[in-house]
Amino acid sequence: MADVIKMPKMSDTMTEGVLAKWHKKVGDKVKSGDVLAEVETDKATMDMESYWDGTLLYVGVEEGQAVPVDAIMAVIGKEGEDYKAALEAEKSGSQDSASPEAESKNEAPKAEDKKEEATPAQGGGLSEEELAAKGVTVIRMPLLSDTMTEGVIAEWHKKVGDKVKDDDVLADVETDKATMEVMGYATGTLLHIGVEKGQAAKVNGIIAIVGPEGTDVSGILAGGSAPAPKAESEAPKEEKQAASADSSSSAPVAENSSDSRVKASPLAKKIAKDKGIDLSQVAGSAEGGRIIKKDIENFKPAATPAKTESASAPAAEKAAAPAPVIPQFVGEVKFTEQPVSQMRKVIAKRLAESLFTAPHFYLTISIDMDNAMTARTAINAVAPVKVSFNDIVIKAVAVALKKHPAVNSSWGGDKIRFNEHTNIGVAMAVEDGLLVPVVRFADGKSLSHISAEVKDFGAKAKSKKLQPADWEGSTFTVSNLGMFGIDEFTSIINSPDGAILSVGAIQQVPVVKNGAVVPGNVMKLTLGCDHRVVDGATGAQFLQTLKGLLEEPIRLLA
Repeated sequence: MADVIKMPKMSDTMTEGVLAKWHKKVGDKVKSGDVLAEVETDKATMDMESYWDGTLLYVGVEEGQAVPVDAIMAVIGKEGEDYKAALEAEKSGSQDSASPEAESKNEAPKAEDKKEEATPAQGGGLSEEELAAKGVTVIRMPLLSDTMTEGVIAEWHKKVGDKVKDDDVLADVETDKATMEVMGYATGTLLHIGVEKGQAAKVNGIIAIVGPEGTDVSGILAGGSAPAPKAESEAPKEEKQAASADSSSSAPVAENSSDSRVKASPLAKKIAKDKGIDLSQVAGSAEGGRIIKKDIENFKPAATPAKTESASAPAAEKAAAPAPVIPQFVGEVKFTEQPVSQMRKVIAKRLAESLFTAPHFYLTISIDMDNAMTARTAINAVAPVKVSFNDIVIKAVAVALKKHPAVNSSWGGDKIRFNEHTNIGVAMAVEDGLLVPVVRFADGKSLSHISAEVKDFGAKAKSKKLQPADWEGSTFTVSNLGMFGIDEFTSIINSPDGAILSVGAIQQVPVVKNGAVVPGNVMKLTLGCDHRVVDGATGAQFLQTLKGLLEEPIRLLA
């Protein structure tokens, strides 16, 4: 019988993999141990081997495609064998094992459909679609800024029963950034006001209805804040764009020369500003002389007023200094986008889970590194591998953890795990994100051994050759940004560890020794703790021990 090959789980954090490359194609002979494909996981690109002999009968995943763990990838069997039965059996088995939650999700839309079908009958009136055909317009709370979720009606300019034109301002709406005008873009009678002055309405909620006088709108009101129609008129779209662009300012966009407020729609103001048109020279055609979009588009500047202004300019200059002219700068909005890599997806998921699940707190301590610098110079004079300050920190952390097992612990929900071994994760930046290979049993290794191991991990990480065994099983993590000149920082705990150490740069600063101010070399360490397993006093005691080891590194050899 044909064998179905599924996406394997290649690491403890893997939920899906990208098929980077197929090494076999349909019809090729396959032996047990042959590499079928390369799979990009969240941490490395790994080989997927075959455990069967036969012929590759079916390939279900294209190169570059991401598929979840346990998804069907290929079928291997005897040449000419009908593999479809095995494939169908596997697929049907997967469907039968679907969770009740998925079934309930599938049923949910059906229930919603039934509700939607029943909605028009509520209230005994016509539906919104039927009313729209009769010339009725539903006015909803517009999205006037990118951060707006609701708006407060500051003032109504019309009341129920008033006649309304398409360019009339219905109300002033106070958003999270400014107070702005809302236009109806409809002609008729104001039939209904859904939100009283001073009340808030959610974005897209019904605030008013305009239509022929006497129209029954009970069908819409019974349905509440139903979804807005898919097709919107062009004018509201332009109005929203103009409002969003100007939402950072709460003052009127334009004023005339006598400082009296010009009555104009926000869209008209924006177009006038872009074209450099003085609104005081434009005659408004809407009610009360209000300027609208078509007035700006049809405006032709007159020559006479310009001459008059130029003639009276010297007198104006004597009276008051001219206002500074801000030159207009036109920039280009430009950006690029790229798909999120598997590594970045998992980093985002794991760190978000850690930060929002584990209650973090941080402790910072300063270390006198004078003796450590002297010791490092002496060690590197005889060591087969150059030892870095980070290697010394890793060793000191491992020794300190043996004395403070509470910091070398992890939260398990109904129990706490206290690790007696010290596996130190070393955070390493790579092109696509961050990897944390593990130096195992670091307390028992020499500084040269630790240095050689970390350097090997670094080379593998850059070439994506790390294996799951290299990054699994840490009990504590060290993250060092000192090489970038960072004085101090905080890190998010690498779950399930109970703590993480952030290592800053060694800075030359004035220090007090024996009552005198002298130059010194100081490094700051910040311990991030999961408060569920590490208390403040416990973390402080660990840092005191770590400080003693680093300030007297000879103790690391004891």
